[in-house]
Amino acid sequence: MKNLINSLENVSTGDLEDQITELAGHLNAANYRWLTLIAEFDRRQGWAGDKILSCAHWLNFKCGLHLGAAREKVRVAHALPALPKIGASMARGELSYSKVRALTRIACAATEEGLLMIALHGTAHHVESLVRHYRRAEQVEQLAREERQQRNCSFRFWHDSDGSLVFQGRMPALSGEVFLKALEAALEEVPATEPLSPVKHPYEWAESEQDPEEEEVDHALRSYASRRADALALMGECFLKHGAPAAQSSADRYQVVVHVDASTLKDHADGRCEIEHGPALSVESVRQIGCDCTRVRLDENEQGEVLNVGRKTRSIPPALRRALNSRDSGCRFPGCTFHRFVDAHHVKHWADGGETKLSNLITLCRAHHRMVHSGEIMIEATAEGGWRFLNQAGCPYKGAYRQDAPAYTPDALRSVHDAQNLRIAPKTAATRWAGERMDYDLALFALFSQRDHKLSQRDHKRFRGNAASSTGPCN
Repeated sequence: MKNLINSLENVSTGDLEDQITELAGHLNAANYRWLTLIAEFDRRQGWAGDKILSCAHWLNFKCGLHLGAAREKVRVAHALPALPKIGASMARGELSYSKVRALTRIACAATEEGLLMIALHGTAHHVESLVRHYRRAEQVEQLAREERQQRNCSFRFWHDSDGSLVFQGRMPALSGEVFLKALEAALEEVPATEPLSPVKHPYEWAESEQDPEEEEVDHALRSYASRRADALALMGECFLKHGAPAAQSSADRYQVVVHVDASTLKDHADGRCEIEHGPALSVESVRQIGCDCTRVRLDENEQGEVLNVGRKTRSIPPALRRALNSRDSGCRFPGCTFHRFVDAHHVKHWADGGETKLSNLITLCRAHHRMVHSGEIMIEATAEGGWRFLNQAGCPYKGAYRQDAPAYTPDALRSVHDAQNLRIAPKTAATRWAGERMDYDLALFALFSQRDHKLSQRDHKRFRGNAASSTGPCN
């Protein structure tokens, strides 16, 4: 470092400027290459082998990036293939990452060329301001569209000649989505088959015993349209029965009750292990949620009759949980940054005799907690009082590089780009702005015109394709 500083003392200010701008171009091209590698690495899920949760977490752990910045790198890396002109300009060293990061928030095939011209001739501040104005204009469009939806919403109904209720309606997009979700939930309570007719199948309804050799009659499947009508009627019945949603609030409604035999939980023996009124669960899933849950002991006789009900207790008391949160401050797995939605894990499960104390507890995020209980990750205590995480082969997970990476110097970077036939000069990355005022209104008008023209062309092609497919010889 000292030799480099001494070598710059005799360099003129003009040469320093040229070297800075030229190296910026090389860094831009190297950044493009780096983003390309990140996108491919993420597509292969190369980070998954270390049980890291995402490519952004891997960049945070291995490359020292802030998690928010790492997420942006991954987003931009995946956005560039759809923007070939912007990507090519960055690959040539013309566009900085700051400009490309802003452009990828709004750019599409219709506006890419116009945005690229503005980015080459404007500063990063110009680009970021334009993107901010563009997104605000889009929000105004969306608000205007939502206002039209609210203004045009309606519900009409009438009775047909046979007495059936017929209705027609229009709802705003958000309210309509809520309605469809409720309809989908109610649809699960509507039978998918028609009940057997006592006229067509009298033997199925008779009380006397019939021929046991008689074939079972298949029930007819109902159409979705018919089931949706019943689901809509069920939604009305539920509201009339239970009233407004505020009257339904109850803490017990949000509890998930799991029944598991003590021997099943401890020895993985066959026995009851299921959600109340629901499906069976694996023992490891129950052991995972049992690390920190509310427990109630039930004593039953051989006939399943309850003899005694114990008190409801927490497996980890609140005071101990506060101490655990203070000590761990989030997931302890190497490279994991989760601080919220974490679980307290018994290293030796309480069902196996493990004590509920700090030395036997560790905080894990939901994903790594699940991996521990599925056997993908093992935890063992160290002599220093800490924890070590092992893979299935018994090798520890650690954040060291696989091998020492070679150091990059400006000359080495230049030789790499020369081999790729990239001719980066001092003016390659320099902004072409001459000091003129940026007319954001004109830029927005041009960008929205390009976008709308592209959309109208696409819709016109789609219409012509549909028209061509619908025409044919008359029967």
